Amino acid sequence: MTETGVRPAGMTRAAGAVVWRGPESAPEVALVHRPKYDDWTFPKGKLKPGEHVIGGALREVAEETGVSAVLGRSLPPVHYMKGGRLKRVDYWLARAVADGPRTAVGEVDQVVWLPPEEARRRLTYAWDAELLGALAAVPLVTTPLVLARHGRAGSRQDWKGDDDLRPLDETGRSQAEVLAEALYGYRPAELVSSPSLRCVQTLEPYAGRAGLEIRRERLLSETGHEPRASLRLVREALASDRAMVLCSHGKVLPELIAEVIGRPGDAHLRKGAFLVLHHAAGRVVGLDRHLT
Repeated sequence: MTETGVRPAGMTRAAGAVVWRGPESAPEVALVHRPKYDDWTFPKGKLKPGEHVIGGALREVAEETGVSAVLGRSLPPVHYMKGGRLKRVDYWLARAVADGPRTAVGEVDQVVWLPPEEARRRLTYAWDAELLGALAAVPLVTTPLVLARHGRAGSRQDWKGDDDLRPLDETGRSQAEVLAEALYGYRPAELVSSPSLRCVQTLEPYAGRAGLEIRRERLLSETGHEPRASLRLVREALASDRAMVLCSHGKVLPELIAEVIGRPGDAHLRKGAFLVLHHAAGRVVGLDRHLT
């Protein structure tokens, strides 16, 4: 499980997706032809300054294929040297949900949809072909459960009022905006938050964009947290087929995460960070960790 958002000096960051459509038993994947390089590859491209890697992947897919996609689990990143610099490309499985205009017509002159084996023969690069193995690794259709820690909210010691009313600071508000961009990749339909203002505010930008209400749940708060009942809430979310977000605190989430994934060392989240649990039939089949 990697933590995206960290950009080592000298590394070029890019993002893309293996976009598929059709039935799970016989999917087709999208390949693009780039006349500049005369190659066949998956839709991908460099991140813009300040752009979240998820937002970059969605943008590149839309620009190069005209497809609006919903992200599934992440795929192994690809690393290679280009122009004397190390380049990292983060990839996701992504399900096509709608067609729109293709805007990167100067960069891409053809888009084709092919069965995986035919796509493997058409792809120019071996590292792209290796990504196709993920199509058979686990179910293609998974449901995301996002566990998010609220953004920065200043100092608890400096806040004089009720701590549940402590708001996000400027950095925290920026993190909430980035989170909204990233959450759009998963299209969560249900938002559940600790009643604490800083948690609710962390979800508000996405809620406004998606036209969703935020449900307040005391079991996600610091004062109302009850380990068994809170864990039951998370397990119920994992048993659901609805994409959901649960936003809580640094004193609550690690215990819940450790119980679900069984790895205490991976349970900590920085402020504004989030963990995506990709699940199918009640079983977690993928984990992605992201910064904002």
